[in-house]
Amino acid sequence: MTRKDIIIGFIVGIIAAAFGLIFAIQIFAIQIFGKSDDWGEVIQQAIASGTLTKLMSIGALLNLGAFFLFLKKNQDNRAKGVLIATLLIFIVTMIIKFFN
Repeated sequence: MTRKDIIIGFIVGIIAAAFGLIFAIQIFAIQIFGKSDDWGEVIQQAIASGTLTKLMSIGALLNLGAFFLFLKKNQDNRAKGVLIATLLIFIVTMIIKFFN
């Protein structure tokens, strides 16, 4: 049961960060880079200007809500999964930042 809860928390963390990234692109990037229906173009512009990592960090903020929600419901193992997902997103963000 423990391992299953950690995996569920990890999946919730990845999905929350993905939705957060989409939300951040909708709010910030389209205002910065202009209206574009092509998400690939917006992401390429974000990579070129170095703002993709910032958008990923903003997107990962939704994990805070999931983490504290699981803690409030006494589902500590699911909260651990969200924390692991957040650390993975942090590592990917740092790799993108330093190798781009």
